Amino acid sequence: MIENLDPKQAWALLQDNPSAVLIDVRTAIEHSFVGHPPKAIHVAWKEFPGMQLNTAFVEQVQQQVADKSAPVLLLCRSGQRSVDAAKALETNGYQHLINILEGFEGPLDENKHRNTVGGWRFHDLPWQQS
Repeated sequence: MIENLDPKQAWALLQDNPSAVLIDVRTAIEHSFVGHPPKAIHVAWKEFPGMQLNTAFVEQVQQQVADKSAPVLLLCRSGQRSVDAAKALETNGYQHLINILEGFEGPLDENKHRNTVGGWRFHDLPWQQS
């Protein structure tokens, strides 16, 4: 089963559970230039050009997170790629998967802008840029 937590709940879980791991599934460009939570492990679900599926995604996560019972939190821009990535990990035996609702930038507002109505940055959680 894949759990859903909002960004503040996800941050609290990461603080309270030292075995929890945060995987940022966005593209390398998003991770570096838009920003990411501290200590987030970057493993792209899809990558430029063309947003091609990373066929080595599960293998790359397994290299970072060997313990399939550890809490694995997944973060993308708005919460969709992370769900797909979580499903792939669930199929491969990961047992405690958590999708971070709203993602890093949150949904679009009425002006088609992000970071104004939800998301990791909107909630003033720690983040950094490369």
